[in-house]
Amino acid sequence: MRFLLDDEQREFARSLDGMLTAADTPAAARAWADGNTGPGRALWSRLAEAGVFALAVPERHDGLGPLPVELAVAFTELGRHAVPGPLVETVAAAAFLDRLDDTATAALLPQIASGKALVSLCVPAAGSPYALDADTADAVLVVEGDTVRRAETAGPVQPSADPARRLARPLGGTVLAQGPAVTAAAAHAREVAALATAAQSLGLGLALLDRTVEYVKQRTQFGVAIGSFQAVKHRLADTLIALEFARPLLHSAALALAEGADHAGAEVAAAKVTAGEAAYAAARTALQLHGAVGYTEELDLALWIRKARPLRDAWGTPAACRARVLAS
Repeated sequence: MRFLLDDEQREFARSLDGMLTAADTPAAARAWADGNTGPGRALWSRLAEAGVFALAVPERHDGLGPLPVELAVAFTELGRHAVPGPLVETVAAAAFLDRLDDTATAALLPQIASGKALVSLCVPAAGSPYALDADTADAVLVVEGDTVRRAETAGPVQPSADPARRLARPLGGTVLAQGPAVTAAAAHAREVAALATAAQSLGLGLALLDRTVEYVKQRTQFGVAIGSFQAVKHRLADTLIALEFARPLLHSAALALAEGADHAGAEVAAAKVTAGEAAYAAARTALQLHGAVGYTEELDLALWIRKARPLRDAWGTPAACRARVLAS
């Protein structure tokens, strides 16, 4: 099986990287954490124009997909640049609505593809009763057992290790659909969410590694750059190896999901736990090698460090993912 990206996919990644580099995503993330979603929504519209959300929406609903491999490529770049908002939840909601195949609920799909709708999906069975950005999303879907409802309001935003992850409990709402189709659609949506979160984690870890490598070239001790110390080199090498080991697992999982393989769930779980743990290790390395400055909120590095653990645990904790792999 071929895990390398083709030229078109690599160019897609480069174009997103270039666009996000010029977009000042740290400022958008800080504003989002403060409840000001304006800069984040403007960035969301640009991502939609680039086709990011259309990758999760089928062509019959004005999308381009579903294309799990391209989705993994896109979310790696979104993680690399710490883009705020319910990105994973929106594409997971698209996967859910597509599989649900209900005329009334499918009306959201063209809006997702065009970037006009930020949708949060909450599946308490996945481990959390909270929905990401439930207070600002255009629609919040809650799946409980074989029932899906559209929440009307949200409770207060809960404290989070990552201030840009605004978690709130969805309240009230109208039942949209019930039955086995809801359960099956939710299971598929969870796999898409886990894949996208794994990709975000990979991008996050790569960004942390790049920033740390640049920093150790500049920081000096005893008159020399700390990057020349053997212990520092080994720590960075271990971080790189862990991230590079996660990359083919992510691409393999995306291919398995695209092909509808029976083992896709296990492959997604393997990618999720590997990428999540690698990103978390990259965050610890970045914090240690940056020293005291790594703890300051003023440094943009904190935006990436504070995402590592929440992403590691979102849409499948390491323990849950390992259990899924062992059970396959």
